[in-house]
Amino acid sequence: MKYLFIGTILSIIGVSISMLLWGMERAYFISGIIGCVLIVIAMIMSGSMVSGDRMRANVATETREHRDERNKFTANSFLMAIPNILITIILYYFVK
Repeated sequence: MKYLFIGTILSIIGVSISMLLWGMERAYFISGIIGCVLIVIAMIMSGSMVSGDRMRANVATETREHRDERNKFTANSFLMAIPNILITIILYYFVK
């Protein structure tokens, strides 16, 4: 829940800065960038961007603690991205 709140705060800050820089017609811009960056971070940390051989090697050599930490970081990044992406979609379709 804490990470959804952090994502909401990031989204509000991003929308505010976008409105100050470009006006209401591009209020979604910075919030969308923040959401995309957080999703890319989640994809990289989850290990879904590597080949099968590399994934097998990573799973074979990492400990359970490291794997749990990586999965927690992935989930937290994704939870922070959700409000940013939702606000971006809402503003893009209803403001334009």
